[in-house]
Amino acid sequence: MSSSIPSRSTSAQVPRQRIRDLLPTVYLGRYNTGSKNSLTDIPGVLVSTQSIHSSPKYPNAAPNSINTGVTTILPRKDWFSKACFAGIFRFNGSGEMTGTHWIEETGLLHSPIVITGSFGVGSAYNGIYEHAIRDHSDESGKVDWFLTPVVAETFDGFLHDVTKFAVTPQHIIKGMDEASGEPVKEGNTGGGTGMLCHWFKGGTGSSSRIVPADNDKTYTVAALVQANYGAMRDFKISGAPIGRLIYEEQERKARENPDDPELLAQSQLLFQIAKAKDKKDGSIIVILGTDAPLHPTQLQRLAKRATVGLSRVGGWGTNPSGDIFLAFSTGNHLDVQTVTANSKKVNPWSPREVGIEMVDDQTINALFESAADAVEESILNAVCMAETMAGHGATVEALDLGKVKELMAKYL
Repeated sequence: MSSSIPSRSTSAQVPRQRIRDLLPTVYLGRYNTGSKNSLTDIPGVLVSTQSIHSSPKYPNAAPNSINTGVTTILPRKDWFSKACFAGIFRFNGSGEMTGTHWIEETGLLHSPIVITGSFGVGSAYNGIYEHAIRDHSDESGKVDWFLTPVVAETFDGFLHDVTKFAVTPQHIIKGMDEASGEPVKEGNTGGGTGMLCHWFKGGTGSSSRIVPADNDKTYTVAALVQANYGAMRDFKISGAPIGRLIYEEQERKARENPDDPELLAQSQLLFQIAKAKDKKDGSIIVILGTDAPLHPTQLQRLAKRATVGLSRVGGWGTNPSGDIFLAFSTGNHLDVQTVTANSKKVNPWSPREVGIEMVDDQTINALFESAADAVEESILNAVCMAETMAGHGATVEALDLGKVKELMAKYL
């Protein structure tokens, strides 16, 4: 399908923007966002996104075009020696997140989190190791430490030629070096560069919530998603069936104007996407972070709440979808590499106590609620910020934000 397919809507063109900017009165939960409304609202969390596109030899719409990327999350700058507690939830397992066996075994995350396309997992894994070797090998270049990289994926083969293996270890090293506390770039960025969401262009999105706590404290709960799942008919905004309304309008116009070449091209495009998605519905990776001191079992429970946010937008976990969620907390600093990495600071045969803080389970509700809200908004931000993309012989259009404003008027 050519990249010259016209816009499927005649509504006023509205520039790409986050959901709160598009719909200022939309209800997305009762808690305030952080100042950046991003995963990087959590103190110490660093993120980078890199998009990888075709060289001049391969135009973006060519059959062998490149549209992929890498998202890198550092839970804290000293991730190598200071672990975070973490928990995993698998809503549907047709996907990959490496390193999860160790997280489930120990409750510890001491690796960057890299999210990319399915065929970039191997290079991402190697890149984490290469970075660690560069920074943490001994004077002779040898390593004596334990590290299981955490790499997650969703499939971007509709807009990207996965056979080119465009992601390299050098991209990962660069991402780890350049990760910062700036707001996460959204839409066609990072690992989300070539992704679809509800048949619209999807990608990367983020959001945060500030939760009032005891003793005049506040905690931040934040999410980052790589959204690559779902059908148009299921897409919702704050409960409104926007995807179904857009889809039904497209079908009606095609029936009423069977000879209109623009509508014919739009119908063919939707058929092409639907056919591909019926075979493999894509996936969603959700990373939840918080500075609330949660232990691993609490973080498993927090990760489960990502499912609530996903379902609000219209995801329900098809059989071939990889819906894998990780939650981590920076509220405790857990020493690791104290037996290895040439430190030998502790005796592994002599049990010793360490102190941790934790939230009382009976007071955890607001954190759960905020996790669901942040995931919902992150997905909407990914779709609203994504732009129409041509690649690998196909085109996927962005959600028409003008049409969204028009349709949402009666729901707000």
